[in-house]
Amino acid sequence: MSQGASNSGRLLSVLLWLVAAAMVALMVFFVIGRAAGAGTANNPSSGNPQTSAPVVTSPDVAKPSFAPQVAAELSRQARLHTQIPADRPRYETVNYTIELGDSLFAIAKSHNIEPESILFSNYDVLYDNPDELSVGQTLRIPPVDGVYYQWQEGDTVEEVAARYSTTTTAILAFPGNKLDMTSPDIEPGQYVMVPGGKREFKSWVVATIWAPSSGATRTISGQCEVQSWVLGSGVFIWPTTDRYLSGNDYWSGHLGIDIAASVGNPIYAADSGVVVAAGWNSSGYGYMVMIDHGNGFHTVYAHMSSVRTSCGAGVSRGQVIGSAGSTGRSTGPHLHFEIRYFGSFVNPWSYLN
Repeated sequence: MSQGASNSGRLLSVLLWLVAAAMVALMVFFVIGRAAGAGTANNPSSGNPQTSAPVVTSPDVAKPSFAPQVAAELSRQARLHTQIPADRPRYETVNYTIELGDSLFAIAKSHNIEPESILFSNYDVLYDNPDELSVGQTLRIPPVDGVYYQWQEGDTVEEVAARYSTTTTAILAFPGNKLDMTSPDIEPGQYVMVPGGKREFKSWVVATIWAPSSGATRTISGQCEVQSWVLGSGVFIWPTTDRYLSGNDYWSGHLGIDIAASVGNPIYAADSGVVVAAGWNSSGYGYMVMIDHGNGFHTVYAHMSSVRTSCGAGVSRGQVIGSAGSTGRSTGPHLHFEIRYFGSFVNPWSYLN
């Protein structure tokens, strides 16, 4: 090989090494640059300037007003007194003072008990007679239906339960009695509620009076001398102009109906018949009339302000026999009206036309 060729080979080899070194250096620089850029991006405190996207501002356009939709709210005013729910059970007996126009039926209804329970619990005041009500009286209103009983010396729970047709459990378990079920201690004079208790009523109604040959059961005789005989039809009209109640309805303790009537309003015979009682009655009826209709039926008209017929007179259906009032045991003007059949009381609602 010549000297020139040898020099050319050495020059080419040097150039190739230089090119290779330059490429390596370039790659190292590139790698180091990438690493430095990544470090700057992850380190905001770096002093290297950052290039950020330009901030775009929206044009100055008026925005619509925003009115939040608030749902309707429930408001509650402060109350100074607690209201007891109407359906909460009552366990204590309360006192009620009779006012003008009161009736036992209405009082019982307002206290959600049966009228019999009031009679059972107030025998010492009413003597089983709802017409014994008078303004100013105070009645004991039991919390539930039954008998409000005053304990007597020698009484036992078993005896009292049997007397009033109820159970010992009903008496012992009633919360208002506050009794120890295993060892009840009841003092004489103490009042005890007998839930569900009942008894027979004492008789207070005026006796049925009959006329000769009327067919009715004879209870009392010789009341009137019959002046003329008139037979009824068995069909009864209303004895008053008004046809609605103003007091007691018909029930086991009140064997008639109290019909609305103002003082002085005419009272009519419900059917034809013979007057067998007319005038004052001292058992609570006040001024009253009884008519025997000759077919087993009697009608009674009580608490009248005046009587406009006479004992023994024959009357026809619709004839005026008196004027409405509030005499006898009555808390307001009305007509107490009864229908009896062969001496037994029947519900007037079943017969009035």
